[in-house]
Amino acid sequence: MEEGLRERKKRETRTRIADMAMGLFMARGFEQVTVADVARAADVSVNTVFNYFGTKEDLFLDRREEVEDLQSRVVRERRPGESVVAAFRRDFLDAIETRDWRYGLNDGADLFGAIVAASPSLTARFRELAYEQIQHLAATLAEETDADPDDLTPRMVAAQILETTRLLSGHAVARKLAGESWAEILPQLQRQTEQAFDLLESGISGYCVRM
Repeated sequence: MEEGLRERKKRETRTRIADMAMGLFMARGFEQVTVADVARAADVSVNTVFNYFGTKEDLFLDRREEVEDLQSRVVRERRPGESVVAAFRRDFLDAIETRDWRYGLNDGADLFGAIVAASPSLTARFRELAYEQIQHLAATLAEETDADPDDLTPRMVAAQILETTRLLSGHAVARKLAGESWAEILPQLQRQTEQAFDLLESGISGYCVRM
């Protein structure tokens, strides 16, 4: 269905507000910027900002729903005969190669991570977001497998996959913040990704066996 004028204007206003907010956050830090600052920069009222974003933290996480949708698409668009773990391995390795934003591997991700680390409210919101993303992906997996509501498997699989990708991307960002170049990080990150997804695919029963 073609987007109407009203919907387009709303989308453009939301994007402008989010872009202005992120620019301010990147320049000053999250805690130093108020919603009133964002409203002035976007030339809208504070009430208008809250019409589009429920909290200040939501301004920083304006692409949250898009990330969740992309994760569900990895499941729904996997290739014939491809497992969900294999699909996420392929998608994550592609994001490494292309420096795509969807896993936080893009240029500027280190600054983004530093802003989050410096803000207790953002850090807390990211913990909530991690849980929400697991629930969202689990719902997609349950739908794809026609799982029983009491079946914990979709949630366990979603948690393992998403925590793996978060650990990998978080480690890469930490190395970038420590001063390493992407050229130094890339080869090891690719190896670590392959090893991590090997564990997901084969299971961890043979890991750390006492001799």
